[in-house]
Amino acid sequence: MIGSGVVRKMRNRLHNPVSYAAKIGKKEIALNPLLGEKVQLNFSGNIFCINCGRKTKKSFNQGYCYPCFQSLQQWFTCLIHPEKCRCKDGDCMQSHIVYLANSSGLKVGITRMTQVPTRWIDQGATQALAIMRVRSRLQSGELEMAFKQHVADKTNWREMLKGTASELDMACERDRLLADCEEDITQLTERFGFFAISILKGVDPVSICYPVGSYPEKINSLSFDKEPVVSGILQGIKGQYLILDSGVINLRRFSGYEVEFKA
Repeated sequence: MIGSGVVRKMRNRLHNPVSYAAKIGKKEIALNPLLGEKVQLNFSGNIFCINCGRKTKKSFNQGYCYPCFQSLQQWFTCLIHPEKCRCKDGDCMQSHIVYLANSSGLKVGITRMTQVPTRWIDQGATQALAIMRVRSRLQSGELEMAFKQHVADKTNWREMLKGTASELDMACERDRLLADCEEDITQLTERFGFFAISILKGVDPVSICYPVGSYPEKINSLSFDKEPVVSGILQGIKGQYLILDSGVINLRRFSGYEVEFKA
């Protein structure tokens, strides 16, 4: 055993390839050196809230007990529906980036500036390009609503895990989207003010390579809720997924679950 405790989302760093570390309890386990090795995760049956630490029978929204889930409902609403954000302070009033990413195909997304490039890596994007900067989450959500009339806003995680997406000319895709949404951008600029919304110029696309030896031909999703022991040869890591020869598991989904990690 090389680690035990509550699972948190994996940490990542933009290297070539991306470097990953599993957060198990108080320990961070470097995963790249384990590629090609057999790993095993044993779920104890215990689940703890990642916000307050209390034991819970069921995890809500990737790691929360129900009382914390209820008290943080406004925050979750802002995450899922940023165009409905009504916050006047906190993270929602930080600068946000509107971006294009290529994971299972082209998609538009938003994130706080402090989450670049972590957000792109968490989504398994192989290409990403920041296209606009705004002053609040509400503004980014309004732009996303306009953009997703012309491009997808979701990642097909199954397709993302089957291989590397076909390379796109991200600058061309940006120019096309900005042209298609020119009227919407003008209206939002008039609504929020000239300095609230900026088109980013001179920004180069980012290419992201993942530590994957081989991709699965068929996606078999593994879950601690169905089987307390998950094991197999670690063939790769992409997004928040471990790719094993026995299937794939999204570690972020099981935040708060108590496990032993063996290799």
